[in-house]
Amino acid sequence: MSQQESSVVVDKAQSSWSDLWTKEDYWAIWLGFFLIALSFFLYFNFTPVGEFKEKIAKSNAIMETEAARAPFKTIEWHQAKDAKGKLKSTDSAIGKFFSKWTAKPGSWKENPVDAFYMSQERADAMNAKAMPKFEDAKAKAANSFVLAQAAQAAAADAGFQDATLNDEAGKKIGEWRAAQKAEGDAKKKTAHKPYNRFLTLIIFCGVLALFFSVGIKFMGKDTPGFMKGFAMVYLVAVLAYMMGGQSVAKQYGIGAEAWGIIIGMLIANTVGTPNFAKKALEVEYFIKTGLVLLGGEVLFNKIIAIGVPGIFVAWVVTPVVLVSTFIFGQKVLKMPSKTLNIVISADMSVCGTSSAIATAAACRAKKEELTLAIGLSLVFTAIMMIAMPAFIKAVGIPEILGGAWMGGTIDATGAVAAAGAFLGEKALYVAATIKMIQNVLIGVTAFGVAVYWCTKVECEAGKSVGWMEIWHRFPKFVIGFMSASIIFSVIDGSLGADLGAAAVDHGVVRGGTRIFRDWFFALSFAAIGLATNFRELAHYFKGGKPLVLYACGQSFNLALTLTMAYIMFYLVFPEITAKI
Repeated sequence: MSQQESSVVVDKAQSSWSDLWTKEDYWAIWLGFFLIALSFFLYFNFTPVGEFKEKIAKSNAIMETEAARAPFKTIEWHQAKDAKGKLKSTDSAIGKFFSKWTAKPGSWKENPVDAFYMSQERADAMNAKAMPKFEDAKAKAANSFVLAQAAQAAAADAGFQDATLNDEAGKKIGEWRAAQKAEGDAKKKTAHKPYNRFLTLIIFCGVLALFFSVGIKFMGKDTPGFMKGFAMVYLVAVLAYMMGGQSVAKQYGIGAEAWGIIIGMLIANTVGTPNFAKKALEVEYFIKTGLVLLGGEVLFNKIIAIGVPGIFVAWVVTPVVLVSTFIFGQKVLKMPSKTLNIVISADMSVCGTSSAIATAAACRAKKEELTLAIGLSLVFTAIMMIAMPAFIKAVGIPEILGGAWMGGTIDATGAVAAAGAFLGEKALYVAATIKMIQNVLIGVTAFGVAVYWCTKVECEAGKSVGWMEIWHRFPKFVIGFMSASIIFSVIDGSLGADLGAAAVDHGVVRGGTRIFRDWFFALSFAAIGLATNFRELAHYFKGGKPLVLYACGQSFNLALTLTMAYIMFYLVFPEITAKI
């Protein structure tokens, strides 16, 4: 090796080391893991995890006894299961602290001030208005419980040997559970409490500005300028949350993500984004940190629980659709921008915004192309999360098949959960789990695109591309995403399903990392809107090719996912479907 070549190698090595504290991908990892470590420390040291173990053991013993006693799930079995479900670390003092000081604007119907402030009088009035429905639901649940008890007692008197009595008991217990759920839903509407979120939102703004400014400082950017501009990005995110909390917007699935882009674009394309705010439009910095936290929600035990059918739907269909859509865009539509083509293809086929960000980093797409892909994704997601459940119910598609179909095709995780809940608990479980399995492909897709772009798209004739170049191209935050997934999976698995749900899912995740992840995504979408100028996007829509690409790709995705889900869940592995 010549002296010049040795010097180049040394320079690259030194550059790689300095990247650890000067590049946003690494800062996304450091900040994300700081929040993960903080959440684990607080929830495992200041919540009654040991007490949870004892109560879980007691409930499990009851459930085992009841399962051996009767051929159906008895009242006592359900009560023991409910007792476990009430164990949540988020109900602890530290959970309530997090909930208060990281609270986003709430729901409202007619008065937007309700999103930020509610007086005692207003809370009392809303509770009083909802009380009659709650009392009615409570009475129905009590009556259903009496009937369920009587039916179960009749079956028990017959030694659980009478199939007719057993079926009747199971039916009455099911009716009681439905009435009990209706009572719980009605009770929530009588639990309004006074709050004032103006102060907490202002303080949280300062906390987030300081949090992100650490990385900004080490990356050599204008830290005071960032903190000054951050206030406006945060304000747009808060307004987006407020608009997303409006009852009609919630009904039609227009959440904070869409509102952040809409409000930001309105500002950018009318009065214009102020110069001081432009220094805080760190779109990828915000969302990459959020994606590292998202890794903690991708658990291997959930993947294993749903089995091979879910893996086939998520891991076989997705790459087929991605590659097919990219080829369609290049060969049929003749899209001039390969980077726009692949970003839209990944966005639509994998999991929306998250995969779009990773893919855009891998192929070095322009920010306008990323914005366009995300915009298309949000529009189609809003339509699909409403249209798909309605269509599934109208044509009578089985609940599990419908959940698998939505989980593999609707882009955003939150939208998948909302659409699945509309169909039922089983659909929600299957849809959310398949989407979680699909999220694993974020890293795989980014790596594949990085390799393809380095070796095929940007490869110069007669020159080979080394793995070092592919490594430089690969979005490093994906390592954080995968590492978080492994860590959470190991810890959750070691605790067991019940304790993991109480301490990790309903503690570290829902009471910590997910809260911040949602805020970081909201900040990113607000920054996207503020940074987007319609004139810069206009030429990308020439001929409507991006829209045609997304529509055709999603149509293919819908057809292939439904076919694969039916084959896997109902023809090849019906025994797994029966256990869900």
